[in-house]
Amino acid sequence: MMQTLVVGDIHGCYEELQDLIQKAGLSEGDLIVSIGDCVDRGPDTPAVLRYFHEQQNAQLIMGNHERKHVRASRHEVKLSRSQLISKMQFGDEYSKALEFMGSLPLYLDLPEALIVHGYFEPGVPVEQQLPSVLCGTMGGDKHLTEHYSQPWYELYDGSKPILVGHQNYSGTDQPFVYQDRVFGLDTDCVTGKSLTGLVLPSFRFVSVSSRANHWLQIRRLYTPPASSKPHPSWVEFPWEPSELQELRDVIPIINRKAEEITQSLLSDAAYANLSARKQANLFSERAGTGKDATLLHLARLGQLNEESARKVLKSPDKLKELLSRFDGT
Repeated sequence: MMQTLVVGDIHGCYEELQDLIQKAGLSEGDLIVSIGDCVDRGPDTPAVLRYFHEQQNAQLIMGNHERKHVRASRHEVKLSRSQLISKMQFGDEYSKALEFMGSLPLYLDLPEALIVHGYFEPGVPVEQQLPSVLCGTMGGDKHLTEHYSQPWYELYDGSKPILVGHQNYSGTDQPFVYQDRVFGLDTDCVTGKSLTGLVLPSFRFVSVSSRANHWLQIRRLYTPPASSKPHPSWVEFPWEPSELQELRDVIPIINRKAEEITQSLLSDAAYANLSARKQANLFSERAGTGKDATLLHLARLGQLNEESARKVLKSPDKLKELLSRFDGT
């Protein structure tokens, strides 16, 4: 029986991809499918894309990172830092890479499962889904947030299980499974966690550890030496106009999340009688730690805006990491 290994977001981690294929124990003729976002941030994006271009038993669907390269070549958007680095890595082969990325399908419908990179809108046939939703772009996030009050995976109504990447829904090195119908395979290999695959038709998970926090190393490698004049570190990661718009789109999502936490706390009648400090402490327990918690606190205080969010995030590349911790909204 032929097997299919569906691989989560690879992001240029070629060695981990080979580790995963070997560990999966595939036979000749078995299929290897990348769920998208095989490019950017990692040490060898060209090798990963070349693998899926040249191997007869390998197939790649379009993720938001591949789509952004293609759209930028049409002057519809501008490349962000991670894409600019990939463009440098490709060198003279970039035009050929763009041609291949532009030919990628938005989804793959297998007998056992539907495979898309990003999200799925309920009540809409797969062939009529918005490309921004299937790829998981910021536009797709905005569309779903404006039309639905629940995470997309809680509303999934397809006739077969769906396999996705794009966000690390578990926040760990383990895959995300919702009601045995939605399988999230992005486990942040490029930032040091793991690369995860799912073998069909058995729905068997296979995983290998990342060899390093590759994106941190790549950023350091391509960051110019600091000038003698002191400046905030975020200045090294300029925000382009399209990225500023993406940031503006994120702010309502954070405000909504903060409001959800507040309303949950208010369901306990005793909460309203607590001191402001105790209320803030309880909010902190729900908000967690890190940059997302800082943004949630700013939203709670009515102080979240474009300027304050930029100062917290420091770079556009932190947006995806932020969204991956907000339950798919």
